[in-house]
Amino acid sequence: MAPLQVEKSRISNPIDFDKDGRQAGYLRAPLSRNTSGWGVVEIPIISVKNGKGPTVLLTGGIHGDEYEGPIAISRLARTLDPAKVQGRVIMIPAYNIPAVLNDTRLSPVDNRDINRCFPGNPRGTFSEMLAHFLDGYVLPHADVSVDLHTAGHSMESALSTNMHYVPDEAIRQKTMATAAAFGTPFNTVFWGVDEGATFTSCVERRGIVSIGTELGGWGRVNVEGVRLARRGIDNVLKHWGVIEGTPDTTQRDGSPATRHMMVRDPASYSFAPANGLFEPVNVAGEAVKAGSPAGWLHFVEDIDRDPIQINHQRDGVIWMAAGPGRVTRGDVVAVVMQDYDDKLAAG
Repeated sequence: MAPLQVEKSRISNPIDFDKDGRQAGYLRAPLSRNTSGWGVVEIPIISVKNGKGPTVLLTGGIHGDEYEGPIAISRLARTLDPAKVQGRVIMIPAYNIPAVLNDTRLSPVDNRDINRCFPGNPRGTFSEMLAHFLDGYVLPHADVSVDLHTAGHSMESALSTNMHYVPDEAIRQKTMATAAAFGTPFNTVFWGVDEGATFTSCVERRGIVSIGTELGGWGRVNVEGVRLARRGIDNVLKHWGVIEGTPDTTQRDGSPATRHMMVRDPASYSFAPANGLFEPVNVAGEAVKAGSPAGWLHFVEDIDRDPIQINHQRDGVIWMAAGPGRVTRGDVVAVVMQDYDDKLAAG
């Protein structure tokens, strides 16, 4: 059922979100192409509903080269017993299916990053059409959104949940509690370079609890990232009372809880000042000091050109470490997070 005052979507949906039981089908997003004038792209969607309770929305595959979320959500979609649910779970394991099948961050259809296209446009590009449907037709049903990401091919992340700083204290506390229940080693409250057109921002504008994840990267499936994703989505369902049980948040090192962190200002980001081959010093999760080298930018094609040292500007822990060796001017090569301080975060 389409919400009021939302422009009609071009995507068809076989799921009745108000119906009890398990429903599984495919969204059909129109894509006219040379070989199929009336072609569609089919996107898996699953809804499990029983009784009364909150709705948890689980999304993966917003970027096509991020694997842990689709694996974890697909497992839950196959195994979740409606009789054990109190509420509703909406699962979209691989939303940006053209990018997922192409193993790329950007959609091969329109060369867009869907996570910079929200709230979207039903008459826009393919990515804008997908963004509009998710924001306008799925999200309004949710009480909490868990959007599973990794750093893809671009970087390596410390295993973490993440969220934006939400000014509403009640929602902020609910969000931090949900992130802690997910149970990764870190939860990062961050201010990004370009966040206004992301799915997370749309969720927050609606006053819905929103957490994301960063569970690996470097273009591979992270074994621990998959384990944490599977455990984490179960933990969130338990935390919100959708399924029975107590969240297990014990870390591999024996720590009982998630460490809350923040990326507060632009100085937390280190950028490449030129094109070159980047040699990093640190891996994700390591502690660093301001002024210490993040790495060196090499120019191996020039015999006598010295490398450039790029320094960290903040003390803290590496949240994102460089992924591909060859970088372009303006690429992020490191992101440093610091322990969360609510007063500083609100400043």
